[in-house]
Amino acid sequence: MKIFLHTMYYLPDFGSAPVLMDELAGYLAAAGHDVEVVTTMPRARGAEFRGLFYSRRKDRGFVVKRFWTNAAPFPLARLLAWNIYTAGALLNLLSVRKGDILFLRTPPLQLGVPAFWAKAVCGARVLVNVQDIHPDLAIQSGILKNPAGIRFAKALEKWVYGLADRIAVISDGFARNLREKGVPAGKVEVLPNWVDTDFLKPGPKDNPVSRRHGLHDKFVVMYSGTVSISSNRALERVLEAAKILAGDPDIIFVIVGEGLKKEALRKKAASLGLRNTAFLPFQPYLDLPDLLASADVLLVPLDKEKSQLSVPSKLYTFMAAGRPILGLAEPDSEVAILLREKECGLAVPSDGAAAVAEAVRTLERSPERRRLLGGNAREHVVRQFAKDKILGSYDKLLRSMVS
Repeated sequence: MKIFLHTMYYLPDFGSAPVLMDELAGYLAAAGHDVEVVTTMPRARGAEFRGLFYSRRKDRGFVVKRFWTNAAPFPLARLLAWNIYTAGALLNLLSVRKGDILFLRTPPLQLGVPAFWAKAVCGARVLVNVQDIHPDLAIQSGILKNPAGIRFAKALEKWVYGLADRIAVISDGFARNLREKGVPAGKVEVLPNWVDTDFLKPGPKDNPVSRRHGLHDKFVVMYSGTVSISSNRALERVLEAAKILAGDPDIIFVIVGEGLKKEALRKKAASLGLRNTAFLPFQPYLDLPDLLASADVLLVPLDKEKSQLSVPSKLYTFMAAGRPILGLAEPDSEVAILLREKECGLAVPSDGAAAVAEAVRTLERSPERRRLLGGNAREHVVRQFAKDKILGSYDKLLRSMVS
């Protein structure tokens, strides 16, 4: 069986998606499948990819094909990048044969176009992997406002779900969202994102990364990940909470990563006159265990309007680190419910800086509670979201599609 794994972002790009898709490709290849990753050129193009419009390389038993697309971060440029990538995926249909499977990591929903032709012309099967609920997320974020554009996007979503043979979603809430839109329950499989719990594990706070950034002797409240539209307002409340706690010299708020909204957050921190906030770029992946171990509390921020539309994979990554989670999410969101029911951390509404500050104070004053919450988080993620467990379920699902 040949599997074409479509993902906009792939190593060496930073972020959870490139890591997860590389682990999936490696696992499926090791399981005996013929795997081809269809992706884009890295956003930070080093010498290896500079000037290339197309690349095909084989590594660890599977092929990685890359197509050029623009890398600008603002919304219209991102839409253009999605469309260019879709054109590359259409070109790649020359490689597709009957019985092959197209694995589509969405967004973008535009990948439905090559999927349609793969089914109609080549006799392929299609698995849609839903990582964010689009266009709902774009609508709630205010990025998509035009009524005609909204109607088109919703029609595209319905069409993509209709042509899919199977749909893998990352949470029960996502499955419920699709069922409410008329997707048959039997077509939907809940397969959460996973984490390599052998690589990501609890470690000492005093380590080379914490020393490098001067975090070893501070109470560190950390966000690590893409600074995106799904968390921008919540992170603004975090900065306002940092202002409230500015009188405590031991507390520092650290935002690690890059993204569309990072510069706006920098400007807000400057306007607030914050001295207890640090911005760091993405750190090398091999440093991630020590980076997370540098934190005393790890933040999972979701803007109020998007709490029901996203379950960040970083949640499981942070849980694997054995640190308490502070979720900025609505009480009925999946993030808040998990933290509450599994006693992995605290959850507060994302629109209240005072509540965020009070939660940080509570955790700072309760080292034993932090130890308990972090231990619960580690135990739960090892039991439910370990890499081999989830990837084995993906292998089983893919095999069932051609049996």
